[in-house]
Amino acid sequence: MVFKSRIKWIALFVLILSMGSLVVHLSITKSSGVQLAYSARDNLWQDFDSLLGTQDFRNKHLWRPVKSLETLQPYANPRNSYPVPSSNNNRFIYAKIFGGFDKIRSSICDLVTISRLLNATLVIPELQESLRSKGISNKFKSFSYLYDEEQFIAFLKNDVIVMKALPESLKAARKRNEFPLFKPKSSASPKFYLEDVLPKLKKASVIGLILSDGGCLQSTLPASMPELQRLRCRVAFHALQLRSEIQVLGKKIVDRLRKSGQPFLAYHPGLVRDKLAYHGCAEIFQDIHSELIQYRRAQLIKQKFISEELIVDSHLRRDKGLCPLMPEEVGILLKALGYSQKAIIYLAGSELFGGQRVLIPLRSMFPNLVDRTSLCSMEELSELVGPEAPLPENTYKMPHRKSDKQLKEEWNKAGPRPRPLPPPPDRPIYQHEKEGWYGWVTENDTEPTPSPMDLRNQAHRLLWDALDYTVSVEADVFFPGFNNDGSGWPDFSSLVMGQRLYERPSSRTYRLDRKVIQELFNITREDMYHPNRNWTLRVRKHLNSSLGESGLIRQSMLSKPRSFLSHPLPECSCRTSTLEDSKQIRGDDGRFLYGGEDECPKWIKSAGVEKSKNDDSDQPDYEHDLLAEQSETEEEFAKSKVASAFDQDEEWDPND
Repeated sequence: MVFKSRIKWIALFVLILSMGSLVVHLSITKSSGVQLAYSARDNLWQDFDSLLGTQDFRNKHLWRPVKSLETLQPYANPRNSYPVPSSNNNRFIYAKIFGGFDKIRSSICDLVTISRLLNATLVIPELQESLRSKGISNKFKSFSYLYDEEQFIAFLKNDVIVMKALPESLKAARKRNEFPLFKPKSSASPKFYLEDVLPKLKKASVIGLILSDGGCLQSTLPASMPELQRLRCRVAFHALQLRSEIQVLGKKIVDRLRKSGQPFLAYHPGLVRDKLAYHGCAEIFQDIHSELIQYRRAQLIKQKFISEELIVDSHLRRDKGLCPLMPEEVGILLKALGYSQKAIIYLAGSELFGGQRVLIPLRSMFPNLVDRTSLCSMEELSELVGPEAPLPENTYKMPHRKSDKQLKEEWNKAGPRPRPLPPPPDRPIYQHEKEGWYGWVTENDTEPTPSPMDLRNQAHRLLWDALDYTVSVEADVFFPGFNNDGSGWPDFSSLVMGQRLYERPSSRTYRLDRKVIQELFNITREDMYHPNRNWTLRVRKHLNSSLGESGLIRQSMLSKPRSFLSHPLPECSCRTSTLEDSKQIRGDDGRFLYGGEDECPKWIKSAGVEKSKNDDSDQPDYEHDLLAEQSETEEEFAKSKVASAFDQDEEWDPND
């Protein structure tokens, strides 16, 4: 009996232990499941890292040059007989240029080309954004605020005669407006200049040009004028050298970015108010920023730059690829490509519509997001600007706050305002919305006249864009947020891409199709931070293909008809390989879209071979990967990483 009672007690003890163990396991499972469910949302990087595998700056697929484009070399020298200009010509052309950095650069190239076409002497153009009336330093003249005058004149001596000013005998007549004045469009043809402008130039000896569209000559010239196209390249990529202070500070920024031994990526958001208003992209912003865009759009309609309605569906425009990518979307794309959280990203562009708040998602994904203000001291930036006279303080005072009753009465009496949608009646006007440069929207229907400080800041913006342009051209990777927008105006990103294509064609430059990208985002818009493997692979496939021939062909079709400098192929390049080895693709008009470059001279070929040997023998560390990865193609590498991640725990993918 005693033996049986002991067995009962032992059995009961074992049963209690089993029940306790079961309860403990169930509680652990429940708590770990809850933690896993929430941790997937808490850390946005875990989904990408588990999906794509841990990658850092050593991954050759993210930073290495594009091998298929390494045979392209810059070659803008004249090919045929090219006489040196004579002082016995058709006299003088002077010009006034309006617009920002990108419009100025494109307009100057067209001006030199027109001067060569008309066999005239070019007077150094006046940059209206950098005149003394803008409050810039007395140290600089208009042109020299950005560019090196002596370099410009000396380099073009075999192309065009350039003078710093009109002869004294003609200055008084210019002040009296005695000379013919033209306002050509950026689509003006050579025929217009030869038939309409040249006779008046010969008669008056001097003509003036006013340029505000970012150019004065059509992008695609007749096939009989290839030398004029090459002249544009010589002006943009050789004669137009930024003044030495800008170049020195730009080089310092590049050196500081590479100080850690890592490569860096340059990104230009393209969030410019004029472009957003032109395409009707107001509703991708909120509140007061939408009103600012719509106000500017109403102005463009009044000035007949736009022939569309004021109110359009911004989301439909975005789906057509007509709106810039938001910084948040760019961060998602870079993560999908495999760029690490530690990647260094340089933010280019002096104007960022929407303010720093639109960068918050991108900064959360890439903490190493830097710009010129974080890499340069205030003293360095002040030296670039030069000594400036103090401006009077802004005496503007905010009006007394109106009562809610007054505001509602004014709203009911007012006519339709250029808003995408009227705000709700009880929408509060916050104090920070009154204190910014856009505070006038809350009080007035018209934009105030720029203050002296506003004018000075416009001039400073030229310097900041020039500085960012230098860094973007030298970057290991360039990613545009908005380019080839179809407006006909030159844009910062397209000019950077054109110069990178000319100087280093194999440099890693993404030429994405925004329409395709938006279609992909629409698939996973509700859960962008948790993409499935198929979505990620499709993004990678499109972006990687945009680096090579397919991206260049697409850019040639979209960009070159509006801006030659954004795609100076095939006129301004040559190939070290034989023409039989390259693909030759023509468009519907018979022009080469790709592969129509001349074969390089022997001296370029020998220099290219020597350079490739040096590059192979002295490669930076980030070019070397594990031996196992070197044998994999890009697609195989992506598939293997994605498959291994999903084999571990596929049930936690929210999109599968």
